[in-house]
Amino acid sequence: MSNIVAIVGRPNVGKSTIFNRLTESRHAIVDAVSGVTRDRHYGKSEWNGTTFSVIDTGGYVKGSEDVFEEEIRKQVKLAIDEANVILFVVDVSEGITEDDKVVADILRRSKKKVFLVSNKVDNFVRQGLSGEFYALGLGDPFNISAISGSGTGELLDAVVEVLDAKTVIEELEIPKFAIVGRPNVGKSSFINALLGKERNIVTPIAGTTRDSINTRYTAFGHDFLLIDTAGIRKKSKVEEDLEFYSVMRSIRAIENCDVCLLLIDAKLGLEAQDLNIFRLAESNRKGVVIVVNKWDLIEKETNTTKEYEEKIREKLAPFRDVPIVFTSALTKQRVLKAIEIAEKVNENRIKTIKTRELNDVMLQIIDRHPPAAIKGKHVKIKFVNQLPTHAPTFAFYCNLPQYVTEAYIRFLENRLREQFDFSGVPIQIFMRKK
Repeated sequence: MSNIVAIVGRPNVGKSTIFNRLTESRHAIVDAVSGVTRDRHYGKSEWNGTTFSVIDTGGYVKGSEDVFEEEIRKQVKLAIDEANVILFVVDVSEGITEDDKVVADILRRSKKKVFLVSNKVDNFVRQGLSGEFYALGLGDPFNISAISGSGTGELLDAVVEVLDAKTVIEELEIPKFAIVGRPNVGKSSFINALLGKERNIVTPIAGTTRDSINTRYTAFGHDFLLIDTAGIRKKSKVEEDLEFYSVMRSIRAIENCDVCLLLIDAKLGLEAQDLNIFRLAESNRKGVVIVVNKWDLIEKETNTTKEYEEKIREKLAPFRDVPIVFTSALTKQRVLKAIEIAEKVNENRIKTIKTRELNDVMLQIIDRHPPAAIKGKHVKIKFVNQLPTHAPTFAFYCNLPQYVTEAYIRFLENRLREQFDFSGVPIQIFMRKK
């Protein structure tokens, strides 16, 4: 199960600085993902061997002062729904404000683990001042200075202890497919078309949140777990909110799955938000199938599938090797086909190529198309093997790894895809000194 740590609090208390410290400090960084929304508010962090996602909810508050309290309430409630641990940040230089009281009130009533973080404690006097925050009724404040990093180690130790103590649900050894996409692309209809009236083939399994439902599907020779993010909540008046909800919900679903079925609306095509979700799946190294839903509404004469596919692949570049399936949840057209393709992608994701076969094929290709010499230096690649990771990863051993260009690594990736079929799966390549 994925671990999510959410940072909440009113503006200007240093949430973004804490976010940057957790996702970019030399100790903590694993991977910071850009482009989840317009700014970066989602990152990966690792501390003492525990990996978790960090979400800074602050970057999503839009609107004028008069709607601020309502916005912050929504934001905090969302964090309570989605996160395992919440960091509530307050500013020692300003003391307790009315907005802090609003947030504390909501958090006290939640059943989530909350850490009270007193930020900007950068001298001895301020350490004393942070005693005021006991009045919020959320236990001992952690005194930190996000800018200098002092105190963040103790905070992370405490966070990781809670995450490690979480009871791990016994995972079923079957593929997990997540249905993801923006609101209103037809996720619910797609799932209903798939499950149909055959309710006897469905075993409900407690989901991670109120409305993210995991369902075991065992019909027509299939057996997989469906992670449904369709219940994103009622439509909000604020588009910004909806976008944030769909991203937050998608993050958890993507982290918990093996393959993402990314639904897009045939009439709208692949939009920026779809691309964000796609990049999220790619950076988490999950399998991806693009499902173009509502295809029955498109005039066949004006838009052949071939042209439509090409447009999508152009936007997905450089990772273009992704299956695209055209469906209609309404007419149930090719809904099962989408599942069959997801199963194939999952096989691609977990397959292992024998080292001998890998070397026989790839070294021959490298022989015919060696890396270009740089500054008179010739790169000689002698050996290749697949690393034992959760998604296809290959190490190429050579004399001068530092001289291998990005373009050549892309060439190697494309040849691996051609020879061994890794359709729908991100590939990672490392050049190593032999």
